Amino acid sequence: MLDVVRKYASERLKQRPRKGLSRFAFWLVAWLLALTALRLIPGVLGGLAAGLQIMVLVILAMVCIPLGWTFIRTRLLWSLRNKLIFTYVLIGAAPVVLIATLVLVSAYVAAGQFAIHLIDTRVQTELNQMSAENENRLVQLAKIVDGHPTREAMSVDMPREERSLMMDARRARLHHETTCFLEGTPVFHAMAKKHVPLGLPAWATQLPGGSFRNIVADNGELYLVAVQQQVLNDGRKFSVVDSVPLDSAVVDMLAEGLGIVKVHPDTTSETIADPAEAERHRLAARRAGITTSEIRGGRSHQGVNVADIPVNFPSTLPIVDWAQGKADNVAVTVDSLPSILYQQLFAASLSSGIMDFIRISLTILFLLFGGIELLAFIMAIRISRTMTSSIADLYEATQRVDRGDLDYRIAVTRTDQLAELSRSFNVMIGSLRRLLVEQKEKERLQSELSIAQEVQANLFPHSAVDLPTLELHGVCRPARSVSGDYYDFLVFQEDIADANGGRLTRRAAGVGIALGDISGKGISAALLMATLHSAVRAYQFASEELHYAASTLEGLMASKQGVADAGGWFQSPSRIMSLLNRHLFRSTQPEKYATLFLAHYDSATSVLTYSNAGQLPPFVLGRDGSVRRLEEGGTVVGLMDGMHYDEGRVVMAPGDIFIGYSDGVTEPENDFGDFGEERLIEVVARYRDEPLHIISAQVMLALDAWIGAEEQPDDITLVLARQL
Repeated sequence: MLDVVRKYASERLKQRPRKGLSRFAFWLVAWLLALTALRLIPGVLGGLAAGLQIMVLVILAMVCIPLGWTFIRTRLLWSLRNKLIFTYVLIGAAPVVLIATLVLVSAYVAAGQFAIHLIDTRVQTELNQMSAENENRLVQLAKIVDGHPTREAMSVDMPREERSLMMDARRARLHHETTCFLEGTPVFHAMAKKHVPLGLPAWATQLPGGSFRNIVADNGELYLVAVQQQVLNDGRKFSVVDSVPLDSAVVDMLAEGLGIVKVHPDTTSETIADPAEAERHRLAARRAGITTSEIRGGRSHQGVNVADIPVNFPSTLPIVDWAQGKADNVAVTVDSLPSILYQQLFAASLSSGIMDFIRISLTILFLLFGGIELLAFIMAIRISRTMTSSIADLYEATQRVDRGDLDYRIAVTRTDQLAELSRSFNVMIGSLRRLLVEQKEKERLQSELSIAQEVQANLFPHSAVDLPTLELHGVCRPARSVSGDYYDFLVFQEDIADANGGRLTRRAAGVGIALGDISGKGISAALLMATLHSAVRAYQFASEELHYAASTLEGLMASKQGVADAGGWFQSPSRIMSLLNRHLFRSTQPEKYATLFLAHYDSATSVLTYSNAGQLPPFVLGRDGSVRRLEEGGTVVGLMDGMHYDEGRVVMAPGDIFIGYSDGVTEPENDFGDFGEERLIEVVARYRDEPLHIISAQVMLALDAWIGAEEQPDDITLVLARQL
């Protein structure tokens, strides 16, 4: 058993919160439980544990407030369904609760005021009756007092039946007390029960209108008092004071048909000037059954239904301080039932049929209101389910898409806005799938372009090609991943015997320069460029006999002795151009063609033999600044079959620079026009004494500055050769 408990406790400790307020609250709960156990120990330790327990409990309550709010916000209100329920409660139930609270509070205030009004009305009714009786009594007694100058004569001549008139059954039950005053001095006193008589204070000897009736407080006791005054024929003022102690009998009469009424005399603000006199009045009032702490009367009633619950209504009644004549208030509470007040309010004015009609009407209104609330509740549930189901479908769809299921679609059966959102989501998933397919295809093409770019980079000369008499440099910068421009250097070797006619050595006898531009851009142009490159390289090493045209017969019959790799073919670039034209025309589509410049440089004679097939004519920039354009040749290759190409020859002097370029060098434009041949020649002339790669870099910088932030419009190819 202990092992099970230990294992359970260990598991619970492993599950305890690890950080933040949650961990702090966990340890506070643990401390609270420990202090609860220590509190059972008697003595100082138990008292200290009790004090610490209260402190820990307060801290725990403060910590639980943010934890509770976090739990509500992150757990209870996380789902849309709970948020909608909370919203509906705020929008629907909150106004109902507020209105119901307002109605109940208003009904409570109105019922309380009505109950106090009934008490006050009954008090005034009793005071009016006392005043009327006192008025009759004043008329009768004034006749006797007016004929007797002394108090003793009044007592002897007062009829016995007049005194018994003051002692009827009703006054005896209410403890009536009547005192007559002549010029403020009591002349006789009649009472129903022995208690302290009221004196006539100075302010009451001259009453406005000759009468007074109210509840008065005299030395901490409450009375119903009616005073009547009359001036006798001899000028003396005669006063009759009728008083009833405000005891349980009077309160019973006031609470009849209402419930329980409580009067609290201790709440009056009057002070007793003479403590001994006040104590004497309290003892006499206690013997008469009057209590100063609470005067209680009436009886409790049973409710007619569950909703008919007892209600307490506190208020005050106006009183007068008998000693000083100042107005004051006394606290009164009424414990009654709504049904009793309803009967008191309507029973006297409405017949039974009207009451039944009102009751039935209220019941119908209540049922109608309940039906409307029920209908609203059902509609709210249906709308909430519609919204939550749509959101749940969208959430499930996002989870499926996140797992890679792009074939998942939401089943849509409705026609509301959420349904349109689901349809849009389905369309979005379809578009996303297509985009992914396109992205994969794009990545595949990009991969192929990268491979093509790598292959094409290997086609360009990637090592320095220099002859003893000629310095060479070339650069190609594609506008896209691959280029349609083409340039190549083909070095021709020859075998030379040593002075003794023995071992042969190989040396560079010349170089072939190829520069071309393929129609179009991108992959197709790059493929045609590779074809052209392969064909030129193939013709470099070819040795077959060709009979193509009379104009090329001499070139075909040229001696090849002493040439190691058939480089003699390139001594006639026009012949190679004709062969390339026929090859491209027969092996490519009709709309495909290329501009091409082929040249052969002989190291021994420094002669550059060339043929230009539609390529922008290269320049030979002389040391003296002269410019020779290399234009001899013919039309583009690959467009028409059987074309004839001419040749031209240029002797390269030391310091002369050969400048070959594509249209991507001279045709870029900005607001000032094309870059142009003149600017190209100007840049080369400015840096002509620098190494060729420096000249090439300066040309590229000038082009970049000319193009600016715009995209490079075309492939840029530049070939430079300088005679040493």
